[in-house]
This record gives sequence, structure tokens and C-alpha cells, in this order.
Amino acid sequence: MQKLLITALLASVAVVVPVTAEAKTAPATVEAPQVRVQIGRNNRRYNRRVRTRTYTRIVGFGRNRFRETVRVTYLPNGRTITQVIRRQRLSWYRG
Repeated sequence: MQKLLITALLASVAVVVPVTAEAKTAPATVEAPQVRVQIGRNNRRYNRRVRTRTYTRIVGFGRNRFRETVRVTYLPNGRTITQVIRRQRLSWYRG
């Protein structure tokens, strides 16, 4: 039974494949229009602004530990400006 089904399936595929292979489209006499596809957004104008990030870090100076609040400013030309806004002493450093 299975051999009969497999043989029938192979015979139907052999008949369908040449029929689809013969179908060809006529060559176009008019050139296709030039289409410009853009994937994503145009981000060039959004990168021209100043971005600022503020974060905290724990650092050790000598025998003390400090929590520093730092502001990092990213300029449009690629430069960064780092400023320490606040420095709080936490405890004695036991490292």
C-alpha cells in the first residue's frame, strides 16, 4: 500500500515539475523604474543632538571609599565631557 502511494506521489511530481518549468514570461520592452528602498529610519538628523547620562559609581581614594555621581555628556562630534557632580564619603576602605 505504501509503495503504491509513494509511486503515485513521485509520478504526480514528475508531471507537475516540467509544466511549471515551461511557464516563462515574455521579456519586458520597457525598463523597470529605479526604486530606492530604505530599510529603517533616517537616523542622521537624530545623531546631531547632545545626549547626557548621569550615573553613580563607588571609588576608593587612599583609605576612604566614595560614592560619586558623574554626568557624562556626549557631543555630536564624538567628544565626551565627564563631570563629577557629587562625592560622598561612605566609610573607611578595608581592601
